[in-house]
Amino acid sequence: MGIFSKRDNNEQPKLEGKENAVSSSDLLNEESTTEQNKEIQTELSIHSEWELPKEDIYAYQFLNMECTPLKPNQLSLSGINLDEEKEGLYRVTAFVRNSLDKAIKLEETTLVLVNKEGQTLGRKAFDLSELGEIPARSSRPWHFYFTHKDLFTQELPREDWQLAFQLKPSSRKHSLDLEASWEKSLAEDSKARLEEVVNNLTPPKEGEVNFMGLQVKKADNGDLHVTLLIRNGSEKNINLEQIPLQVEDANGDVVAKGGFKLDHLTVKANTSKPWTFIFPKAMIVKEDADFSKWKAYAPTQK
Repeated sequence: MGIFSKRDNNEQPKLEGKENAVSSSDLLNEESTTEQNKEIQTELSIHSEWELPKEDIYAYQFLNMECTPLKPNQLSLSGINLDEEKEGLYRVTAFVRNSLDKAIKLEETTLVLVNKEGQTLGRKAFDLSELGEIPARSSRPWHFYFTHKDLFTQELPREDWQLAFQLKPSSRKHSLDLEASWEKSLAEDSKARLEEVVNNLTPPKEGEVNFMGLQVKKADNGDLHVTLLIRNGSEKNINLEQIPLQVEDANGDVVAKGGFKLDHLTVKANTSKPWTFIFPKAMIVKEDADFSKWKAYAPTQK
């Protein structure tokens, strides 16, 4: 694994490839709550089974420090070098970088090799579980091997290439996402009914976020309890901090309206999450509402 042995003694190692970073929610459906404008420096992490000469460890440490800081919730491939190990077998070495504040495990993922003009030079599916658990905020060097059958050209650049994740539209079925408090408090038959509702509904359009009414109930103190499904049709998790809502009855009259502050309520990609909003009596504008048919919506979504 001594990939730096061909260097002259006075030659500093350098990153010959470019960086490709993607959102962790796009690849893993995982996010952390790290402050979004914070820069993440990743620490070098060598796989436990790699036995490296000291010069390679020093070189990887140096190159890792040369990498651009990542943003929160990113996974990145940072190109180190590209070499023909033997005739017809090309070794692409890159850092696999994780800016999440927790360790991750990757699965089989398709990677593409592109040149500086963005042209695809090769494509191959790799079993990234072989990297093992990649610690929080770390960079793990790894070798990716391409053969002629994986490449679309025999002329590979030595510099300014990029190894990139090939992201595919999610094929996951739209599913129920329960907050931990709901998971603990709901009876199993109630969970089953919610799952049945979600499974029988037409999923929201790609990228769409909307609300669907589940239950409306007036409390003894005059408050209105409105339970909705928050439906996330996008391929990314959404974090809700504030929602303006209006409720209409069967006559199309506004029954209640107000704004709700939420404690960073997260709805995962391609899921629906039930949530109950309580309108205090002061927010109710129509007392004798007909709830034989009703809907709730953000005013801009009507």
